[in-house]
Amino acid sequence: MINLETDILERLKSGEPIRLNDPEYYKINEIVSRTIKLSQQLNVSDNIDAVRELLSEIIGTKIEESTTVFPPFYTNFGKFIAIGKNVFINHACSFLDMGGITIEDEVLIGPKANLITENHPIDPNDRRALITKPILIKRRAWIGAGATILPGVTVGENSIIAAGAVVSKDVPDNVIMGGIPAKIIKSID
Repeated sequence: MINLETDILERLKSGEPIRLNDPEYYKINEIVSRTIKLSQQLNVSDNIDAVRELLSEIIGTKIEESTTVFPPFYTNFGKFIAIGKNVFINHACSFLDMGGITIEDEVLIGPKANLITENHPIDPNDRRALITKPILIKRRAWIGAGATILPGVTVGENSIIAAGAVVSKDVPDNVIMGGIPAKIIKSID
């Protein structure tokens, strides 16, 4: 049953299953099309200020001058990304943000990191539906090269995700996690 009392973007961000036959699905497609066009411009930009300006346009909020994003940068939606101050996002990161991605201040994200807020039902008859859960990366966290953060995960303050890790559960503050699936390797003093 489709809940038409609530806008599809609110339902999307709340984690309610969204199906292709939803009468408001066109709103998602409009945002995706706009994001694809702006992303192409962003990924051929030859200076950090232009990248910051185009990414600000994609997400709908001004990105602070203290934040640096190296292209290429990939996002399928963009509208539900929030980026704090003094953040560094390295080359070839991919943010699937329909569930919402929040990156707090002073976060470092290594090259080819993936932040994925989107998933699909297990039932093969309903697999095309979209289910989302937000990702939160807290202050001064460091996401290593090629790490993948899955839907619904919070990465704690000051924590480190080792290169190549796949994080499927919340990460406490002040720890190093690594592996597949990621486990606590040690605490940070």
